[in-house]
Amino acid sequence: MIDFRLDDEYEALRKTVEEFARSEVAPVIGDLYEREEFPYEIVAKMADMGLFGLPFPEEYGGMGGDYFALCLTLEELARVDSSVAITVEAGVSLGAMPIYRFGTEEQKEKWLPELCAGTALGAFGLTEPGGGSDAGATRTRAKLDGDTWVINGSKSFITNSGTDITKLVTVTAVTDVKENGRKEISAIIVPSGTPGFAVAPKYSKVGWNCSDTHELSFDDVRVPAENLVGERGRGYAQFLSILDEGRVAIAALSVGLAQGCVDECLRYVKEREAFGHKIGEYQAIQFKIADMEVRTHTARLAYYAAASKMLRGEPFKKEASIAKLVASNAAMDNSRDATQIFGGYGFMNEFPVSRFYRDAKILEIGEGTSEVQRMLIARHLGVA
Repeated sequence: MIDFRLDDEYEALRKTVEEFARSEVAPVIGDLYEREEFPYEIVAKMADMGLFGLPFPEEYGGMGGDYFALCLTLEELARVDSSVAITVEAGVSLGAMPIYRFGTEEQKEKWLPELCAGTALGAFGLTEPGGGSDAGATRTRAKLDGDTWVINGSKSFITNSGTDITKLVTVTAVTDVKENGRKEISAIIVPSGTPGFAVAPKYSKVGWNCSDTHELSFDDVRVPAENLVGERGRGYAQFLSILDEGRVAIAALSVGLAQGCVDECLRYVKEREAFGHKIGEYQAIQFKIADMEVRTHTARLAYYAAASKMLRGEPFKKEASIAKLVASNAAMDNSRDATQIFGGYGFMNEFPVSRFYRDAKILEIGEGTSEVQRMLIARHLGVA
């Protein structure tokens, strides 16, 4: 029989992160969010818990867990705040995972211990100002000059790229153009502080205000040839596979936000009175919350299914896209309904649902827009 219950180890992790989010994140995140401050103290505490090393082997300083453990962690963190959750997701899935999946043994030994410990963060430089979802339109160039790569170009919307503990950005760059005009795209590690590597001031964003996001520029940036990650010319394919995993993680984060909306509404409707009754007694409110719970439950099953196929080593691209699409829609719809239930208070920044509403929209955009997910699902069905 199919059993969706978490085993004892997963459940213990889930409860630990849930308690941490409620006791350590919830009391302080509102003020940090409005000041748009990166949550260094929270990150340090999560590092002490081993959250940044969850899916990595112990030999590299990891916790010896798996990707589903990361997903459970992201869900519980996002029930309270998505900025904190995306900091972990990007640090693990986008910062450290490319090195673990495709790096040389020397690269793993050099970079992974700090990244797994959470004392350093890595970033993933794929998106460019004129590219967006068209990652194949990469313009950043890298030319091999002897035993050195010389990189020129820019990247946009890069998470964890400008913190005080950011140690590297792995960037995609065009390393050759074939006679047929096809670009050879490779991935290269650029350590923070490398001459010519500049981090622009942080973006002014609608949401994720405690998350670190910057535009990056590369002006004759020189790094050793051995900083190539994986096989030359396979950078685009490598990053697509990383994005497949990342979509499952973003689905888990989206489920957390959707569940957080349900949590907040359940508390609120038992306290708020209108026309002589608790508003939870009104059927219109009951139906709205029931719909929110249905969306959350359905989205959770979708990411569980995708994660299950991933861990079994089976193809999961379609399931990752389904999970990401369903879960991001659930987060957006639930945050809108939660704001409506809270009424005027839902429009006040002191209430978490206003933060959820601001944070939800990016989930339909980042790591592949909803339109891209539909394209991928249709492609896997053989529609075109």
